[in-house]
Amino acid sequence: MTWSFSLGRLFGSELKIHVTFFLLLAWVGFAAYSAAGMDAAIGNVVFVIALFICVVAHEYGHALMARRYGIKTPDITLWPIGGLARLERMPENPVHEVLVALAGPAVNIVIWAVLTLLGARIDIEALASIDMTRQGFMGQLAAVNLILALFNLIPAFPMDGGRVFRALLSIKMGRVRATRVAAFAGQMFAVILGFAGLSSGNAILVLIAVFVFVAAAGENSDVAMRSISRRLMAREAMITQFEALEPGDSVQAAADALIRTTQHEFPVLGHGGRLEGFVSRNDIFKAMVAESGAARPVSTIMEADIPRVGLTAPLDTVLDALYRGRPAVAVCAASGDMIGYITRENIGELMVIQGR
Repeated sequence: MTWSFSLGRLFGSELKIHVTFFLLLAWVGFAAYSAAGMDAAIGNVVFVIALFICVVAHEYGHALMARRYGIKTPDITLWPIGGLARLERMPENPVHEVLVALAGPAVNIVIWAVLTLLGARIDIEALASIDMTRQGFMGQLAAVNLILALFNLIPAFPMDGGRVFRALLSIKMGRVRATRVAAFAGQMFAVILGFAGLSSGNAILVLIAVFVFVAAAGENSDVAMRSISRRLMAREAMITQFEALEPGDSVQAAADALIRTTQHEFPVLGHGGRLEGFVSRNDIFKAMVAESGAARPVSTIMEADIPRVGLTAPLDTVLDALYRGRPAVAVCAASGDMIGYITRENIGELMVIQGR
């Protein structure tokens, strides 16, 4: 089951909405209806939708600025706690990273300015106490955009301000060490935010704190992995002993191989050992629960668009391909025959060994 639904493509990126976002709308509507009736419920739901349109605009600010530097954004997902633009990679030039990071808050500042010019009034006292009920719809939206911009500029990695902080640190101390320092600062901020959320009973603050803490650790690990991968080649990470499937093999045969081996991905080899595609564990699971799925040939569920690299290809180029969602990258000899493959899992194992 997929937990995100596609709303279509916009400016080259797929816009998705996570199913839990609908739970947020339902909760907001029900709470408002219980307190003040149907009009309040409709008004609050409309406001949340308008707010998240601004959040999407924020994420597209990052995406469009990243595009200027040749970095694509495959998708943007809307979550109850905000949006997430999944860039193929983060810019490593400090100036580029600063501009990409600031593009999101800049969009919120522009929205705030436009709403203000259109007559939105922000009650400073209400803003300081986070009391939106004393302001009109436009005033509320303008206030929240200003809060979003300021909150995102807090120098807590991986928030936008934290990315600016990391970029500035990397000028003096290198990207890996700068990321380590910025990630630690972000995690300390997450601990403080989580404590504040628990003390006040604010579940949203706790969720944001957990997200910041986990994301900071993940980004720190990713940057360290990429640093090590630049010194390695594909031949040093590839799996050379594996069980393969044929296009006509059934999904049941693939499931049996999944139990029999430790593999999570299976290359599908056609005539003469030619690589046709890969079948992942998730593909097998999804097919097995479908009606008559076990009898289907694996050729109907395999991923055919598999990147191919040579033995001496830099490992960081392999990482780029895997981050685009491919189950594996095939390592081929000069003749074009596949002699091994690489997955994110075995790269992670190699990184642990190399980083010992």
